[in-house]
Formats: sequence, C-alpha cells, structure tokens
Amino acid sequence: MNRNVEAKEWGKYRRILQLVIGILVAIFILFTNGYSQSTAGYIYGKIYTIDNEYTGQLRWGKEEAFWDDHFNAAKLYKSQSTVSPEKGSSSWGDFDWRLSSIWDDKNVQVYHQFVVQFGDIQSIDIIGKSKAAITLKNGSKLEVGGEGYNDIGTSITVLDSELGSLNIPWHRIKRIEFMDTPSRLKYILGKPLYGEVETVRKGKIKGYIQWDHDERLSLDKLDGQTREGNVSVQFGNIKSIERYQNGSNVETISGAVYYVTGTNDVNHENRGIIVSVEGVGKIDIPWRAFKKVNLVAADGSGAAYQDYKRPQGIKAKVITFEGNSFSGNIVYDLDETWEVEMLEGKDDEIVYKLPFRNIKRIQPKNYDYSLIELRNGESLLLGGMRDVSDQNDGVLVIQEKDVKPVFIEWKNISEIVFK
Repeated sequence: MNRNVEAKEWGKYRRILQLVIGILVAIFILFTNGYSQSTAGYIYGKIYTIDNEYTGQLRWGKEEAFWDDHFNAAKLYKSQSTVSPEKGSSSWGDFDWRLSSIWDDKNVQVYHQFVVQFGDIQSIDIIGKSKAAITLKNGSKLEVGGEGYNDIGTSITVLDSELGSLNIPWHRIKRIEFMDTPSRLKYILGKPLYGEVETVRKGKIKGYIQWDHDERLSLDKLDGQTREGNVSVQFGNIKSIERYQNGSNVETISGAVYYVTGTNDVNHENRGIIVSVEGVGKIDIPWRAFKKVNLVAADGSGAAYQDYKRPQGIKAKVITFEGNSFSGNIVYDLDETWEVEMLEGKDDEIVYKLPFRNIKRIQPKNYDYSLIELRNGESLLLGGMRDVSDQNDGVLVIQEKDVKPVFIEWKNISEIVFK
C-alpha cells in the first residue's frame, strides 16, 4: 500500500476516532456537569450565632433541605372568640379585622398550625427554645411556637465554605437569613431523591421524595437487617424499594436485591413517603398505601429561592347557597390569610398539602368532602380534615376599606373562586 492510500485511510480513521471521542466527551459533560448547573433548589443562607456567622447550604435537623420543603410550627396569637355570631353571643365587631391583625395578641390564646415553604420565608429570629419570629418575603411578621413540631428547637446544619459541615444547636442561634442559592455550589450535602412512587389504589406519583418523613438526600442512609447482617446503604446507591411482607425488597444500582427488615426505613413503622409535585404540593403516602418506589436521577434540585414570589393575601370570591357573592381578601377557616399557606385534605389515606396559590376553586360537596380544582387543571376530592370538611370554622371576607367584613359559615358556602 502506497503512502497516499495509507494517509487517506489514516485520515478516515482519525475522523471516526474524533467523532467517537467527541460523543464520549459530550456524555461525560452531561453526567458530570448537568446536575451542577442547577443547585439553586437547596436551602441557603446565613446563620448568626452567639459568637459567629456562617454562610452556606442549610439543612433543618435531619430533614428539610430544599426551598419547597415545609416549615411547620404553631401560630401564636390570641383571639377573643372563635364562636360565630349565629352560634353565640360573641360579636365580630369587637375585632380589628385588618389582615395584619390576625397575628395580634387578643384575650384568649388560640393555636393554629403554620405551614409554609422555606422559599417563602425571609428570616427567622430565635426567641427561645420553643419560639421564633418569622418574617415572610413580604415583610409580614408573626410569632410561632414549637410545641408538637420539630422545626423549632432543632439543630441546623450549615455547609460552610471554610469549616465544612457544621451542626449548630438551636440555643446557639440568634438569627437565620435566607438568600439566593448559588447556581453551582462546589459542595453539597447530597443530591435530591427523585422518582416514581407506586401506591396501592391511587396509581403512580412522580416527584422529589422524602423517605420516612426524614431522608431527603442521596447521602442519607437506609438502615435495616438482612439475613447476613445489618446494612446501612446510601439512598444514592438504591434503585428501588418495594414493600414486602414485614420488610422491603431493596434493589441497588448494581441490580442486587436484598430483603431488609427491622427498622422504620423498611417496615410498617415508616412514617410515610412524601412526594413533592410541582403545581400541586406535598403528597404524603402512608406505608399501608405504599407499594414501590423507583429512584432515578433528578434533572435539577427544584425551584430556586427567587422563584418564590412575594406572598399575597388570599383573594377570592365566596358564593353562598342563597346566590350571594362576596369578593375580597379572605381569612380561610378563620386561620389562613396568605396564599403561601396550606390547605390540607385526604384522598383515601393519602394526605395532600396544597399551597393556596396553587388552588383555583373549592366546592364543598357534603359534610366530609370538598372538590379542589388546581390551577394546573387537576381536580382532587379531599376530605377527612378540617380545611375541607364541616369542621372548617368558615370564611371571613374583607371587602373594601371601612366596609364591615362578612363572615360566612362553611355550611352556607357553595363555592370559593380564587383570583
């Protein structure tokens, strides 16, 4: 073979080799940099302690790690009465029903749940071991307590750029300020768990996953016992978990399957599998309603801090069975005033927590259930909880300025249309 032919052949092979190398490089970039392009969904901020300041990725206790995770506490405010004029002698005229006054101190202590996504909070000031002052992104402030909740009084992990992972006890913290998360964090506490959960009766639900109300990241571990001994495997190494008898069949990414028992990670003591679904909210699946989860790599880490807009009052039109309608800012269940707060209800055994900002319409159907229409077009028939049943304390409609608010009992509501 002469040199010209050899050169042509070599040129042909070189182009093929370059093409193959180019494809391999592209695949390498996809798998090494694809995730790093979206770390904005992690909770991030600055912690002021008694002695120092620390800035970095934050994690609440051993649980919440992303902006769409829920901060849970009890609202601390006082109300003169929760009895309607029709049911007793108390009069709503004794109240100052400005939206901000819902949090003002009154004469009798009344506790209600406060649930918002971390992305809606601007800062948290520590008042004591069981109290904190929350400032929302719109500047509204309210005092919350931690009795019955573990988001107040817990330690907080910060991934500081100099010190690394630092776990700070609650009593050392003075203030927490939330900030936009850098889009490419150099180090993270683990990747988000993401996948598809198969339920017993309600089909499959896909989204970000919080296992046993606890494990949220790929570096978190599933603990249990096998026939050969105890195991503690990182969720990042797990492909699927399937409920089976008194435990679970756990498949690793290598394809090996282990029958694991003995802990609440794999048996009936599991507190539930929470799935975060964009446009819907949090869906809490109890163990008895769970069949299997298939874990896959997430495209990113979820919505960024800047994606959570300034909270607004809940604006709606309330239509009664008599055909009357009243429009304005509403206080739902004489409790929720902001569209970042949550409506809770059950579909069979599965619990839904829906931000009011995702809801388009509510139609009470009977004493126990309401039809919830979401802005994404999905409809849910929810019951079993006070937000969607006759346990609801009713709706207060605050219309124009200087116009007396209108209280409407739940049994008289035909429909609520959110603006």
